[in-house]
Amino acid sequence: MADEGLVENFHEHTATRRHFAEPIVFWDETLRDGEQTPGVHFSPEEKLRIAEVLSEMGISVINAGIPVVSEEEAEAVRRVAAAGLAADILAAARTVPADIDAVIRSGATHIAIFVAASNVHLKFKLKMSQDQVLSAATRSVRQAKDAGLHVAFVTEDTVRAPFDFVEKLYLAVKAEGADRLVVADTVGIMTPLTFAWYLREFLRRIGPADWSVHCHNDFGMATANTLTALELGATSPHVCVNGLGERAGNTPLEELALSLERLYGVRTGLDLSRLYELSRLVEEISGVPVSPTKAVVGYNAFSHEAGIHTHGILAHTLTYEPVQPEIVGRQRRMILGKHTGKAALVEKLKERGMDLPDPVLVDLLQRLKATTEQRSKEDLELFLVEYRSLFEQPGMSDKEFWKLVREMGL
Repeated sequence: MADEGLVENFHEHTATRRHFAEPIVFWDETLRDGEQTPGVHFSPEEKLRIAEVLSEMGISVINAGIPVVSEEEAEAVRRVAAAGLAADILAAARTVPADIDAVIRSGATHIAIFVAASNVHLKFKLKMSQDQVLSAATRSVRQAKDAGLHVAFVTEDTVRAPFDFVEKLYLAVKAEGADRLVVADTVGIMTPLTFAWYLREFLRRIGPADWSVHCHNDFGMATANTLTALELGATSPHVCVNGLGERAGNTPLEELALSLERLYGVRTGLDLSRLYELSRLVEEISGVPVSPTKAVVGYNAFSHEAGIHTHGILAHTLTYEPVQPEIVGRQRRMILGKHTGKAALVEKLKERGMDLPDPVLVDLLQRLKATTEQRSKEDLELFLVEYRSLFEQPGMSDKEFWKLVREMGL
């Protein structure tokens, strides 16, 4: 961080305890797990559009989807795979021969083979024994390797599965030639300290490997847990633009990339200046608004209203900003409202070359505060009602579903 000696950097005190991989391979899941956000659907054209920007920015691996899901999904994966992008194109498959055949036909060079590992998944979802899962996993890895694919092996709910079974399963697929092993915190229950213990034990049991993590954000710790894994040497973190994904989403690409570059001083190889552009693109296509307070790409991430803050920012941006907004393609905004001070008002008036005497400035400031305080509550309530209605029933509404059922004569 370029701090000009004005701020202390205590990250340096833990530098010798980190073991970052070189290079870190960013694995983007926006087109797969991101599309599994309730109510989100990407057309083949939209997937390609997002993939092009991801690749141009320097993302190494793009999961284009699960081709066996539908013909449209298969077409989307084929288009992305045939686009000649710099990124490696990956497609996902269950431990089912037809799934893997669909990936082979798609033209993707990489495959992520996934199967559940925890007892709750095996008993209630898969209805399979551990031996059956082990057999299906090894057979699937062999099938994919025989087809010449780069194979990543993923277990759903890794961190809630019996460790002895996890060890047995990963050692078996490793022996079959799996190229990358992925640990998944599928329901986001890990904390950084617990995850560090778990991953060290995983590596002790599995031995040297190219390994990766897939973290969900159910408890708001996806970014922190992914950084923990990277500190221990994980090679390829899974990310989603804007933190999209099932339920509370996945590790946000923008948070992880900026944290590595500016907090740790680790070169990611990504063009950070396009992060905001990418965020807005995915927001537009997905239809999922970014929270105003979202880190890095939220609309308020580089906005200031409080008088104390704006006065500090105008004196030196390091007072209330950890990085310059331009680094991620943003611009600083000074918001006029109830908490505005004279310094921000003076700066705003400069846009029109105005230099008001202090008594007039004070009067203008008082009127500004009064106006914003009296803003119609009805307008705000109407906005909230409309905003919430977008997400109360994502996807097909109940009315639409039962209409479809009737049309089928059921």
